Amino acid sequence: MSTRVWFITGSSTGFGRATTEQVLQKGDIVVATLRKPEVLADLTKQYGPDKLLTLKLDVTKPQEIKDAFAAAVARFGRVDVVFNNAGYGMQGEVEGTPEDVARANFEVNFWGAANVTKEAVRVFREENRPAGGRLLQMSSIAGITCAATVGYYGAAKHALNGVTEALAAEVSPEWNIKITLIEPSFFRTEAISNAVYLPMHLAYAGSPSAAFRSSMNEDYVKTAPDASELAERVYRLSLLAEPPFHLVLGKTGLGLAKGALESALADVNKFADWSDPFSM
Repeated sequence: MSTRVWFITGSSTGFGRATTEQVLQKGDIVVATLRKPEVLADLTKQYGPDKLLTLKLDVTKPQEIKDAFAAAVARFGRVDVVFNNAGYGMQGEVEGTPEDVARANFEVNFWGAANVTKEAVRVFREENRPAGGRLLQMSSIAGITCAATVGYYGAAKHALNGVTEALAAEVSPEWNIKITLIEPSFFRTEAISNAVYLPMHLAYAGSPSAAFRSSMNEDYVKTAPDASELAERVYRLSLLAEPPFHLVLGKTGLGLAKGALESALADVNKFADWSDPFSM
């Protein structure tokens, strides 16, 4: 297999950093994008400019996205895999989350990811020769089912899942674009400390929300799998000739996804006869 060019957003920490390291170790090229490129100075020194290009990118700025992809193509001629990873977590009850805080999370987790998605598809179709590429969307188990206190974060991931599902239905098979939503449960990353934590709404003391907050303690974090384990799966995923559209990762995530989908199917079946009078 020839050397591939990866474009990774949010490369400074967590899944982005771990995947950047995994890809470089495997011998591929990485275009690592992040708001502070200097934090990858150690990797730049280790691998050199022929293997690693670091670019400043704030995904909330559409022109910076276009400029970063243009720089990647100018340096390496194509982009084969996009790991659309930039984002951050947020915890807070729906009722206790100010609108401006929720909108800021959407700007990164949905709109930033959506704009990276659009430019990735354009590059796969119009710049790559032959056309084609892999789009790996970093979603979350919260994009399938939301727990207490992650309502707006989960809403952004639900939105990303929705727009990605529509995109997958829209792209022509001739473009040779493979798309996967990666939907992990809890992993041990710096995202835990970098997340936004809002104070608990006073009305929710003693509620399931309060119980969920208390369960996310230091002992729970220590038992979570490391980000490097997800990175290994991401690389393996990129090699599949026929990748899945959904890839749930983590034992907790598997249980939550199965439970949510089985519950939804049960409701559909239980009330299926309510649609009998309708022609379509």
